Amino acid sequence: MLELTSFLLHGIQPLLVPICFILAWTVTILAVLSLWSAAQDGVTTAKQMHQIPCTGCQFFTDNYRLKCTVRPSIANTEEAIDCSDYQPKTNPYLY
Repeated sequence: MLELTSFLLHGIQPLLVPICFILAWTVTILAVLSLWSAAQDGVTTAKQMHQIPCTGCQFFTDNYRLKCTVRPSIANTEEAIDCSDYQPKTNPYLY
């Protein structure tokens, strides 16, 4: 049994370096691709969130209890992107 194990280890030994080299580069490439995909998803989400017009609306109160006096349930969410009640602030010193 010991002779068989020794024979297998000596037979596999020349292949270990190339196999480990390929595995290491595969893991590295997969990690980079995963980070790239996460960064792309983050940029896409950020672009969509920047389309929410609530902070420029005259009905936006900037109060955590009541963010919008007209539609408080959708204030600062993706549903507010095409809000039909949006009115831009005409004078920011009044609001």
